[in-house]
Amino acid sequence: MTRIATFAAGTFLAATGFAQASEDIADQYPQSELYSKPVEVIPHVFSAIGATAPPTYENSGHNNNLSFVVTNEGVVVVNGGASVRLAKALHDEIKAVTDQPVKLVINENGQGHAMLGNAYWMDQGVDILAHVDAIEAFSSEADFILQNMERYNRDKAKGTRTVTPNLSFEDSYKVTLGGVEIEVMHMGPAHDPGDTQVWLPQWGMLIAGDIAFHERMLPIFEGICTSCWIETWEEKMDVLNPTYVIPGHGHPTNLAQVRRYTHDYLVDLREKIGAHIDEGGDLASAYYVDQERWKTLDTFDELATKNAGRVFEEMEWE
Repeated sequence: MTRIATFAAGTFLAATGFAQASEDIADQYPQSELYSKPVEVIPHVFSAIGATAPPTYENSGHNNNLSFVVTNEGVVVVNGGASVRLAKALHDEIKAVTDQPVKLVINENGQGHAMLGNAYWMDQGVDILAHVDAIEAFSSEADFILQNMERYNRDKAKGTRTVTPNLSFEDSYKVTLGGVEIEVMHMGPAHDPGDTQVWLPQWGMLIAGDIAFHERMLPIFEGICTSCWIETWEEKMDVLNPTYVIPGHGHPTNLAQVRRYTHDYLVDLREKIGAHIDEGGDLASAYYVDQERWKTLDTFDELATKNAGRVFEEMEWE
């Protein structure tokens, strides 16, 4: 069977901080609904790297990473995809790699690009797992999430319906498949309710989801506890100390790289906003605290000022 080359050159560049991620890069895999063809990051672990831009018709909503682990007893997929068409496109790539069936799909959070493809997988008879908080977050906004995808994806949204996972967990969920130990964990509060990480201890691989960013600026949503996110990093992520990291967005890399652009960014922004508050600054001027250090990140223009405002609103009452 055909195998995809381990660690494409772009992966190595990302790990050293020199990746040329850009919102202007065209679809890298035009013959597929996927934005890019899956690469074998380490033996048996593949990821189709999504665009670092927001979801669009052109990228078919594939702006997150869709990963899968191949064992001799079946395949585990991480993220359902943003539509049933996108999920099928990923499944087609899995079939090109292995004859093993998909046994489990794990949703890394309750966002549309993690869960809207669930209907495809459920129709294949595959179990779907997510954290209880992610399921609650998705269920409460399911119609809105679907409608938003339908707006940008138009005809590509056909056939997609909202389906919640049939399996759930709170702290961790462990499974061994083909001799591969897989621990699905919720390290703690981070980017989104029910953020989920998939740990492969035998290989030092963490499919980290949205606890970790590096090529694009992380978004701080309303109600996010950034001090909690930092604490989760320091007490859980750093202690785990994975060798390889597949983040929720951007190329596979290492812990130091995602720490720099996630933990260190949050610490820096909180320090800037804290000083602004101490000097009597208000919300209107908080949007413009100095974030020049991070301006090379994709989505900086869309998110930097919003992030500053959200952190001000959080820290104002701490």
